[in-house]
Parts: sequence; structure tokens; C-alpha cells
Amino acid sequence: MTILSILATIFGIVNGFANFPQIWKIYKTKRAKDLSITTYVILTIGTIVWFLYGIEIRSVPIITMESLVFIEFVLILIGCYLYGKKK
Repeated sequence: MTILSILATIFGIVNGFANFPQIWKIYKTKRAKDLSITTYVILTIGTIVWFLYGIEIRSVPIITMESLVFIEFVLILIGCYLYGKKK
């Protein structure tokens, strides 16, 4: 594994945590009505494609990052479903 590959793995994981503040806010406030579900559906589909590509080329950094981001996007979409209805 090269230094660049190691750095890509580390920063892939770090960048993967970027959505946690949004997730925290959704579940803490129980509000998600201002989020675009369409955006997160598109991002989730893109994440699946990148994950499959990572498997195809056997890239641990891509697989790692996309796995983490996929979980985050699913949590956001669930939050949008639960708390996104306008009252």
C-alpha cells in the first residue's frame, strides 16, 4: 500500500464523518422538512455506484469511504422520512 493510498483511506474515513452533524441535528430536533430528499437519493445512488466500482478495482479506500457514506445517507433518508413531513 502506498503512502497516497494510506492517506486516501484516512481522509476517506475523516471526510466520511462530514454528514454526522446533519444526522445529529435531524434526530435531535426531530425536524428534516427543509432537506431535499431528492438530493440524498441521488447521492445514495452515486455512493452505491462508487462502492461497486471500488469492489471492481479492489480499492480499500473507495470501499471504506463509500460504505461509511452510504450508512450516513441512509440515516439521513430515514430521518427525512420520519421527520420531514410538514406539520
